[in-house]
Amino acid sequence: MKPPLVLVESCAALPIVSMTMALRTGAARDPVGKEGLCRLMGRLMRRTGGGRSTEELDVHVDSLGGSLGVDASHSVSGVHGTVITRSLQQFVEVLGDVAARPGFDPAEHERLKRETLAEIVEARDHDRALARSNFRRRMYPDHAYGRSVLGSQSSIADLSLDDVRAFHRESYVRDNVVFAFSGDIDPDAANTIAEQLLEALPAGAAPDPSVPAPTFSEGRHLVFVDKPERSQTQILIGTAGTRPQDEDHVALFVANTVLGGTFTARLTQEVREKRGWSYGAYSNLPIDKERRALSLWTFPKAEDAAACLGLELDLLERFVDKGITKKELAWAKRYLVRSHAFALDTASKRVGLLLDEVMYDLPDGYYRDYTRHVEAVTLEQVNAAISRRLDPRNLIVAVVGTASQIFDEVRAAIPELADAQIVPYDRND
Repeated sequence: MKPPLVLVESCAALPIVSMTMALRTGAARDPVGKEGLCRLMGRLMRRTGGGRSTEELDVHVDSLGGSLGVDASHSVSGVHGTVITRSLQQFVEVLGDVAARPGFDPAEHERLKRETLAEIVEARDHDRALARSNFRRRMYPDHAYGRSVLGSQSSIADLSLDDVRAFHRESYVRDNVVFAFSGDIDPDAANTIAEQLLEALPAGAAPDPSVPAPTFSEGRHLVFVDKPERSQTQILIGTAGTRPQDEDHVALFVANTVLGGTFTARLTQEVREKRGWSYGAYSNLPIDKERRALSLWTFPKAEDAAACLGLELDLLERFVDKGITKKELAWAKRYLVRSHAFALDTASKRVGLLLDEVMYDLPDGYYRDYTRHVEAVTLEQVNAAISRRLDPRNLIVAVVGTASQIFDEVRAAIPELADAQIVPYDRND
C-alpha cells in the first residue's frame, strides 16, 4: 500500500489531539445539475457512520470527549475532529466508520435534503450571502467556482441516494486522502493511525483534483439583486485577481493590504472614516487552486449606495493608475510580518497551513518563507503587479437592494457600463 501523506505538528501542552482526513477534491466535482452533492454526502456520512443513527453517533462522540465534523469547499473536503488523548483510538474508529463505512440511511438522506432546502430558503434572509452568491455566479459563468457548494432547490431535490453512494465511492479512495494531526501525538503514532484509516478505503484511482482556469468577462457588468424594503445595501465589486503560482502573487497580496486588507487601509479610511457611509469597507484576495477575484465589499445605507459605489470605483482606478507609496509599502510589510505570528501560535494553525500548501498546490514553503517573501517585495514590484493584474475596466458589480428605489442611481454610478440586470432575491437556481 502506498504510504499516506501525513502532516504532524506535535504539542503536548494539553492532552488533546486534532486530526483531519482531507480529500484533494471538493464541490467543484459536483456534476452540473447536481450542485450540493459533495456537501450533502459529507453531512450524510457524519450522520450515519458505521450504520449508527445520528443520535447514537453524537452521544458516542460526546462520551469520548470529542467533536467530529465535515467540511466541503469548491476545492477540498473531508472529515475532521478533536478528542482527548485517552480516547484517541476509539475516536479513530468512529472517524473510520464515518469516512469508510457510512450507513447512508434512506430516511436520513431525505431528512437531510429537507434541511438543506430549508437552508437555501433561509439564506435569502442574509443579504451578504445573496450578494456573494450572485457575484460569484456572474464572476465565474460556466465554471465550478460560480456554482453553489450548498446547491439549489432544484439540484438538491433531484439528488438520489445512488448519486451520494457513487460520489462517495469515487471520492474516498486512498490516493485522494491527506492526513493532518496536531496536539498530543507524535509522528509515529500519527502514521500508524493514518495507515489504519487508509486500510479501510479502496485503492481505486483518485479523481482529478484540478479545475480549469476561469475566464473573466470583459467590460463592466451590474447584477442588481432586487429585495423589497431594503434600507441598507450590500455591494461587491470584483475583477480578476491572482493565483499563488504567479510570480507577482506576494506583491499583489501586499498591495491588497494597502487597498482594503485592514481596518486602517485606504478603503476604510475613505468610505468609513471620512464619509461614514459603511461601517466596514474591505477588499479580499482569496487563495485557491486557480485564479480568484479581488473583491471590494461595503454595506452602505440605500441612499448612500450610488455615491459609495462611485467612490469605490474611483479609488480602484486611482489604485491601479497610481499604485501605492513607499510609506504605505513599509506599513503593509510591517503589518503582514507582525500579524503572521498569530497564524502560527498553535499547533493546529501550523498544521493547517501545511495542509493548505498541499491541498491548494501552493509553492513549496509558501507559509514557511512567507515573511521573507513579504519583506523582499519592492515598491516597483508591487506597483507593477497592480498594473499587470488588476483591470478596473473589466468588473462585476453585485448589489443587493430595492430596485424601485435605487437601481437607476446605482446604474448611473458605473461609467462605461456594458450591461445591467435585475434578478429577484428569491430566484431558485
